[in-house]
Amino acid sequence: MTTELTGLTAQDLVDGYRKGEFSPVDATRAVLARIEETEPALNAFVRVDAEGALAEAGASAERWRRGEPQGLLDGVPVTVKDILLQRGAPTMRGSKSTRTQGTWLEDAPSVARLREHGAVFVGKTTTPEFGWKGVTDSPLSGVTRNPYDTARTAGGSSGGSAAAVAVGAGPLSLGTDGGGSVRIPAAFCGIFGLKPTYGRVPLYPASAFGTLAHVGPMTRTAADAALMLDVISGADPRDWSALGPAPGSFRDGLRDGVRGLRVAFSPTLGGQVAVRPGVASAVRHAVTRLAGLGAYVEEVDPDFTDPVEAFHTLWFSGAARVTQQLSSAQRELLDPGLQEICAQGARYSALDYLAAVDVRMELGRRMGVFHSTYDVLLTPSLPITAFEAGAEVPKGSGLRRWTGWTPFTYPFNLTQQPAASVPVGVDGTDGDGLPVGLQVVGARHADGLVLRVAHALYESGAAGISAP
Repeated sequence: MTTELTGLTAQDLVDGYRKGEFSPVDATRAVLARIEETEPALNAFVRVDAEGALAEAGASAERWRRGEPQGLLDGVPVTVKDILLQRGAPTMRGSKSTRTQGTWLEDAPSVARLREHGAVFVGKTTTPEFGWKGVTDSPLSGVTRNPYDTARTAGGSSGGSAAAVAVGAGPLSLGTDGGGSVRIPAAFCGIFGLKPTYGRVPLYPASAFGTLAHVGPMTRTAADAALMLDVISGADPRDWSALGPAPGSFRDGLRDGVRGLRVAFSPTLGGQVAVRPGVASAVRHAVTRLAGLGAYVEEVDPDFTDPVEAFHTLWFSGAARVTQQLSSAQRELLDPGLQEICAQGARYSALDYLAAVDVRMELGRRMGVFHSTYDVLLTPSLPITAFEAGAEVPKGSGLRRWTGWTPFTYPFNLTQQPAASVPVGVDGTDGDGLPVGLQVVGARHADGLVLRVAHALYESGAAGISAP
């Protein structure tokens, strides 16, 4: 029963509670046992609250016994990336510079919505320091590893969340994505991750990385992500930049299929990205499946060149801002790579920053025009599979920063578009049998369409891989 419960989706769990087949206490105990089994090797958690989780599960079980569930996720075990505030739990953000003192009385908006819907909070997951890079290691918590090969990275910055979901340590996790931080680890760990349209999920406190930073669901399936997005997209007055209410449930239309959709497939962004053959093959196979389902697929590239310098200006400036108030003693505790980009970010002028904003606005214009012709854009989520743990870039790659191997993700933080990573198998005979992700990008506000395309891949059998 324990193994079976950790393999269920959130919707499966809710259905089982409703039918009385098992209880939230059963599911939570199974998840806690799974964490105990996997955690020494993965290092996906900075905090596990077994006592608190079982108490919440017990209260949920009583509500289900009375036939009065509290919400859409009553009794479902969830985890939260340790960037987001959670009432009663220190939020360390992966940094030794963060003080643990305090009462920790506030939930972030997305956490508050989960609590309102009866979710069971199991623990906080690892992050690199302040979420600054595309892998998950930090001076505070060490290295988080990939569940398919513990010598490899889980990706980042939501690497702990991705690893937890992949091994069954709760079917749902909250991640954040400022340059790919939901999609990167989702691709490396073989799960589903969605970066919604900016503002669709309220964020508080505001990120120092500004309007690059999104909050999104990390799950095993697109259907669970739609369910979770229905919950976490609820309004919150603390976020002045949040969007208005969603037009309806993100589960509506999920099964409408892809027949007639205009799909652009860009395997290399016009030759700008060298993609590993095994990755390219797995992605192309999934795209071919969509065409077989009735989508009109055209191999075409969006009209932009790599905006990495503009992204660096915005990202490194944000890093400098988030560490600005630290003392010299606190700064010495920071990840050396973070220290480097903070120093670089502090050297940018206001005019440099505004020039990067100009690049961002032009990129947004180009993608807006592109989506007047194409409903969605498909690319690989990443050009590679997971590399050695504890490194920012693959050994021998000659790359300096994590953005060198994530060229498919950060452009769509600049444009604030919804983008998901869908697991589409492994890298085949020429690789190491590691997970591969397909990225689905929609126009701003087209979150439902991105979920619909992803769900069609799951329904057709083109998405999803065997659990580690």
